[in-house]
Amino acid sequence: MDPRLNRLLHFYRSIGIRELFVPPDLGETLGSGSVRRNFSGTPETLSALQEEWADCARCSLSETRNLLVFGEGNESADLMFVGEGPGRDEDRLGRPFVGKAGELLTKIIRAMDLSREEVYITNVVKCRPPQNRTPFPKEIETCNPCLRNQIKMIRPKIICALGLAAAQTLLQSTAPISILRGRFHDMDVIKVMPTYHPAYLLRNPSKKKEVWDDMKQVMGALDLLKNTPPRSSA
Repeated sequence: MDPRLNRLLHFYRSIGIRELFVPPDLGETLGSGSVRRNFSGTPETLSALQEEWADCARCSLSETRNLLVFGEGNESADLMFVGEGPGRDEDRLGRPFVGKAGELLTKIIRAMDLSREEVYITNVVKCRPPQNRTPFPKEIETCNPCLRNQIKMIRPKIICALGLAAAQTLLQSTAPISILRGRFHDMDVIKVMPTYHPAYLLRNPSKKKEVWDDMKQVMGALDLLKNTPPRSSA
């Protein structure tokens, strides 16, 4: 979508307009690839949502990013992983969890007898914070509608919140990750399992056992333990 049209639609929504009449000739000009919307103004598909956010300039992170990292995986996944934000490799490639922390996450997923293609992976914020710092609350708040719509469209049974920012954002909590992890939390009809971020595990390998204990609970809830012997995640 033309960024100017996208900004205009955002303006209309901000003043309460929820429906627009589009003349047939303008519809032909926009083409079939335009963002599909329902009457609330929300995109109807993940691809439409991604298109809406592709040129996002809603916060200052857009000024320093290389590529926006929307997310990837199975669009009807039972299990969704939500991290904090893109790092250097993710910002360069436009894909989530492809650096060293991503390699460890991939190992964990494989140890669960799953593949990256069977789950969905994204982050709380879609643009890399400078120097990989923790996203500011305002940045998280700005990106939150995108994450919430991703969850609404995918409708996972379980979300694994990777790290403090993801856990606190999803659960609207101020508790530390050491308190939140280790048990399921309810988010409407979705169960959320907070656990340590893979980047934290690279610095603190002794915590891998605790993460694997968390993942075994996830596997049990998804009936993945029936024929799978316990094994290490890394």
